[in-house]
Amino acid sequence: MKRPPEKVAFSLLLAFARKEISPYIVFDMPQSSQPFLQLQKSRTMNKAVTFITGLIAGVILTGILAMKMMPGMMLTTHESRYTTVEETCAALKTSIEANNWQSPATRNMTAAITKQGFTLDKQVSIVELCNARYAGDVLATNPEVSTLMPCAWGVYEGNDGKIYITGMNMGLMAKIFGGNIAKVMGGSVADDEAKMLTPVIAE
Repeated sequence: MKRPPEKVAFSLLLAFARKEISPYIVFDMPQSSQPFLQLQKSRTMNKAVTFITGLIAGVILTGILAMKMMPGMMLTTHESRYTTVEETCAALKTSIEANNWQSPATRNMTAAITKQGFTLDKQVSIVELCNARYAGDVLATNPEVSTLMPCAWGVYEGNDGKIYITGMNMGLMAKIFGGNIAKVMGGSVADDEAKMLTPVIAE
């Protein structure tokens, strides 16, 4: 009795898997068994294509989500406990100096823009802060990040009339750069900034 082609092919594949026959025998199998192997090969290829397509789509989707979320993640915003930009800037300067940092300048961006003949409807200021020891530690190994110095907080009036303080997310920045920057900015700088903000931000 003649065995069905699919059973012949299955027996050959099983023998091949068990290493009972040479793989070259498969190429000498009856022509009637070839369609079955072609079908199996086609199914395997389809599964592989589906997997690779899904993987690529997942990577692309992850990249898009990261791009959408990154701007918000790069910054941290806190509501001020004070009702004006001027009061908030003054409180920040006091807290900065109380934590052994320096505040080189407070820049009134609204006034500076108005002076140049343009209009900014909201009050916006920048409070600079710097610590010479931490800056020296970072610049000794990564002088290129001097473009990010000194550190600064933006103080501004929101659309709801409240005052907000926004700064760089030092923890995330540290992870992105790695190395010595991660050690300094992600450790001491991030810890000190949290201490300086505590008495100024709303509870």
